[in-house]
Amino acid sequence: MDLQLRKIEFIKAFLDLEEEATISKFENLLYAELNQKSDPMTIDELNTRIDQSLNDSMQNRLTSQVELKEEIKSWG
Repeated sequence: MDLQLRKIEFIKAFLDLEEEATISKFENLLYAELNQKSDPMTIDELNTRIDQSLNDSMQNRLTSQVELKEEIKSWG
């Protein structure tokens, strides 16, 4: 089966989905894939993120591992 036919079959199956949670999972997967294909970060962007992270840490704007696990459970 060629790629175009696989895409069409996938779309047909996707259109038959009724569960919103299942559709959300596919959306999340799609957006994650699209985001991975974006341009790599520049050195300046990386340094800015590092500076912001250090600042957040010094200001105690952190999420603990326990808090993060609890939040992830609610993503359901």
